Amino acid sequence: MRKLRNEELNRLDVEAFKEAKKTPLVIILDNIRSLNNIGSVFRTADAFLVEKIYLCGITATPPHKDIRKTALGATESVSWEYCESTSELVSRLKDGGYQVLSVEQAENAKLLNGFSVDEKAKYALVFGNEVKGVGQEVVDMSDDVLEIPQYGTKHSLNISVSAGIVIWDFWSKINK
Repeated sequence: MRKLRNEELNRLDVEAFKEAKKTPLVIILDNIRSLNNIGSVFRTADAFLVEKIYLCGITATPPHKDIRKTALGATESVSWEYCESTSELVSRLKDGGYQVLSVEQAENAKLLNGFSVDEKAKYALVFGNEVKGVGQEVVDMSDDVLEIPQYGTKHSLNISVSAGIVIWDFWSKINK
């Protein structure tokens, strides 16, 4: 097997990306500290045609060299918006018909691999702070909580890894 060159991958350019039909999915980053994690989420959102990323609270915004380092240009293709209050954003998205799902370990959380996606629904996925997770007020406001099953000794995954797993899972279920 021969590795493909970038030119052979037939990827969209930024203009074609902006015009492409998006996955009915928005991402909410709730007080993310790491600029590299933010950039990685942008890159994953680009890969799976996510509608938009909301950057909330202390989450940094582009342009920033450390976001750019991991986003590799995805801040130019993926729409984004800064919102100071995650809870106010969640209220607005719920009023707009989005089903809000926090990705967190919580009582009665649904395991991701058992969650059925409605292809007609619009989803907002909330990912939380690297140490504190999704804020409790936001968890309380969520329509549901999803948990990524884990079987080792660690209690959590890196937020950019979690986002990659959940975004891919939703994309694959929507596009089955």
